[in-house]
Amino acid sequence: MRNFVHTSHPSRVIFGTGTAGQVRDEVERLGCSRVLLLSSPPVAKAAARVRDVLGDLTVAEFDGAAMHTPVEVTERALDVLREHSADCLVAVGGGSTTGLAKALALRTDLPQLILPTTYAGSEVTPVLGETQDGRKVTRSSPAILPETVVYDVEFTRDLPVGMSVTSGVNALAHAVEALYSPQANPVIDGMALDAVRRIARSLPALVAEPSDTAARADLLHAAWLAGTCLASVGMGLHHKLCHTLGGTFGLPHAETHTVILPHAMAYNAPAARDVMNRIAEALGVADAPSGVFDLIVSVGGPTSLGELGMAQADLPEAARLAVATPYPNPRELTYQGIESLLQDAWRGRRPTAPAVQAPPALGATADLERLTDQVVASFADAPDPRVGQLLGDLVRHLHHFVTSNDVTESEWQHAVDFLTRTGQICTSTRQEFVLLSDTLGVSSIVDLLTNSRTPETTPSAVLGPFYTDGPPETAQGADISRDVAGTPLWADIRITDTDDRPLPDAVVDVWQANKDGFYDVQLPEREGPVLRGRLRTDDQGRLRFWTILPAEYPIPDDGPVGQMLQAVNRHPYRAPHLHFMISAPGHRRLITQLFVKGGPYLDSDTVFGVKEGLVVDFEPRTGPTPDGRAVDGEWRSLQFTFRIARIADAPAS
Repeated sequence: MRNFVHTSHPSRVIFGTGTAGQVRDEVERLGCSRVLLLSSPPVAKAAARVRDVLGDLTVAEFDGAAMHTPVEVTERALDVLREHSADCLVAVGGGSTTGLAKALALRTDLPQLILPTTYAGSEVTPVLGETQDGRKVTRSSPAILPETVVYDVEFTRDLPVGMSVTSGVNALAHAVEALYSPQANPVIDGMALDAVRRIARSLPALVAEPSDTAARADLLHAAWLAGTCLASVGMGLHHKLCHTLGGTFGLPHAETHTVILPHAMAYNAPAARDVMNRIAEALGVADAPSGVFDLIVSVGGPTSLGELGMAQADLPEAARLAVATPYPNPRELTYQGIESLLQDAWRGRRPTAPAVQAPPALGATADLERLTDQVVASFADAPDPRVGQLLGDLVRHLHHFVTSNDVTESEWQHAVDFLTRTGQICTSTRQEFVLLSDTLGVSSIVDLLTNSRTPETTPSAVLGPFYTDGPPETAQGADISRDVAGTPLWADIRITDTDDRPLPDAVVDVWQANKDGFYDVQLPEREGPVLRGRLRTDDQGRLRFWTILPAEYPIPDDGPVGQMLQAVNRHPYRAPHLHFMISAPGHRRLITQLFVKGGPYLDSDTVFGVKEGLVVDFEPRTGPTPDGRAVDGEWRSLQFTFRIARIADAPAS
């Protein structure tokens, strides 16, 4: 037997075709006679029909409803309401107009009558989301619930197909999250699954024939069912993410729901297998998250946050906001997990069905937690507390990764084999583990953490796997390319402290790839080091040298790291750059790179090493050179000042 509690919200629902003709009677039934009619320009035609039905009951109109219910819009509408002493709110439109009516009702306790023109479903919920100062805040109260909802299928006939699709998927999201809500119950389950089935069959029919009244009626019925589910139970990850993306980053409401839904489902699937199986059955597919994604694609809905205008650089902040406040969700929320979800949604990736495994046996969860605690406790007596802390955190994250993804024995053995092969391919001139760290972004994270402690200095960058100790001492003005073919490059470099004081006798190691993308250590036929050198600054903190223009190149992709990149359809290329390692007495060492402005792969460098402050002009020149060297044709000029921190100013890393 399943114990449950079900709460029904009192509201009057009128459903059918031509039901807008009953609006005047319904207003009078509420005991009202002075209507403020709310709408927005896209639904002016429907609002005019309602105005005609209301006749002299309409005392004022406000057509400025806006997405995400900005507080400043509500305040303008409130001025109109008070000026005309309205005693009733009639709203015609989608979620934006409904939200405005709710916001006004919350402030005035006036009754509401809603005529939806979309499939949002919010008209039957006691929930209001308002935006102020870039934050969307959601609240629930009986005072927010509209008293009467009039569904007229005719009012949805003019809704464009694209908006019908995203609004319909928005309704689907209500049904999906209701099924794994902590307050789920048999009543809600039945309504939610009915809504899923109706949406799955009506959306394709509506797209095929937008004037299909039966399909629109089916979808509107589903929206009412799904909205009723939303009103009765709490929502989880999907809605929290969408409110964050809409309220803080200004993304369109229904479109955002459409993009996020399959990815939120995929995130929660390991912790809600039974629910996902029931949704899959209702959809008629094998896997619910990928099935929803395929449905969206088949009806032409958006699948990428990028195409909605979301900047990829904002995804980490969105993930941070989404996990900042705890809320019920089937699966534990982690920053890394949510950011990964958002990255997939930004790229528009299709969720993949997880491997089917039996759930852990009864009591296994407690055993897993006890095992993790035992392993962590084994590091408690480490002589170096930092070592104990790092190993303990590593074990907790690793155990969580294994359990939350239901890693199989064969998958884990594959991972062990991968690491074994990574070690076996390493040599004195090839460091596959460095490549692995670089391509997973770990090297760049460590670099960012280090550089963030001295923000006034030149940005740092990853060391990379091709640095060698003891590069050849090189005189000022010499050519480190040692006659390797390529476009000549004259570099004029200054080294200063953070107060722009020059640093004489600073040691600067420089290294780079040739025009074909190879470092000297990758060319066994080449005798001695080339395209690398160690120079020292003069009394003015300057050094000058010749080399060649660096080119883009692939990292070695004939080993395990290359196989990993191929498996996820990633290219192996680095943007063209020069490496620098700068040391000066009493100053913090700087490891960094300079990237060729306008070069390829700046936005997709495979080791995530490009930073805006390191992308510089390698200016094309012809004619005389600074030191009188004869050059036929084009040569390049690089001028740059590196600023490094004094050790006394640099916090310990």
